[in-house]
Amino acid sequence: MNKLRVIKKYPNRRLYDTEISSYITVEDVRQLILDGLDFEVRDAKTGDDLTRQVLLQIIAEHEQSGEPVLTTPMLSQIIRLYGDSMQGFMGNYLERSMQLFMDQQAQFRQQFGGMLGPSPWTMMNQLAERNMEVWKDMQAQFLSGGTTPASRSEDDPKKRHGGK
Repeated sequence: MNKLRVIKKYPNRRLYDTEISSYITVEDVRQLILDGLDFEVRDAKTGDDLTRQVLLQIIAEHEQSGEPVLTTPMLSQIIRLYGDSMQGFMGNYLERSMQLFMDQQAQFRQQFGGMLGPSPWTMMNQLAERNMEVWKDMQAQFLSGGTTPASRSEDDPKKRHGGK
């Protein structure tokens, strides 16, 4: 198990990595993320957790350069959720969706690396179809309060008895 790495943020906006006893940049923090290391950023004076602020800073910097991941309409929709009754559910929903995407991406890369089976385009199409089915199921579960479409039809007496 990885030891939690502590990075201190000073008032002059500098970041200090306590594990290597050296100042680092925001890009160095991004590299820690890419390397899969667990860390937290703490205010050097107060001890407050600033990890989310630094992560949002990294996202903002990368959204400004290159091809953005978060479109303007998507960001607007996220902002609209703040204060909405669904706000509490949305973080979990997005987190699960992202994990599903990452799992499928890893699976695709593994299959693509083998190249002994179907062509990469066939695998990509299959992956996209499975992803779409899973998304539809997740959305149905999310919107129905956790029940699956299959369990709802089983609960419907009309469908259980041939629609009579």
